[in-house]
Amino acid sequence: MRMAIEHARNGMNRNDGGPFGAVIVKNGEIVGSGNNMVTSINDPTAHAEVVAIRDACKRLGTFQLDDCVIYTSCEPCPMCIGAIYWARPNRVVYGCDRFNAASIGFDDDFIYKEIAKDRDARKIPMSQILGEEAKIVFDEWSKKMDKLEY
Repeated sequence: MRMAIEHARNGMNRNDGGPFGAVIVKNGEIVGSGNNMVTSINDPTAHAEVVAIRDACKRLGTFQLDDCVIYTSCEPCPMCIGAIYWARPNRVVYGCDRFNAASIGFDDDFIYKEIAKDRDARKIPMSQILGEEAKIVFDEWSKKMDKLEY
């Protein structure tokens, strides 16, 4: 956890982005790390946890983090929670909580509330078009013999 906190501090001091850091450990060894880089690379998805997941997956040569623990300096936001579930680590350990983050201007409560709403009630409109045409690709996937399932 101290290394995740140090990544948060170092990234913040380099003006990479917000004060967030993450480290991923497997079998007692660090296999990935990162800090928030949203503003330095103009990528709203470059949160510390996502950066660390990408780093660990690249180093391990896999798209899943089996037997890994993610240490993050702050409770993950909704986007990072989604990424973490897709990566499938064994567990997540965090320092600050989302209320600490909100107290310094990183308030994810709006997103938590939006996710719980019906699609039609969300602030960003979403609409479906060409559903049947898009479904053809799903049908092709279901029949594909050489796919790597995940």
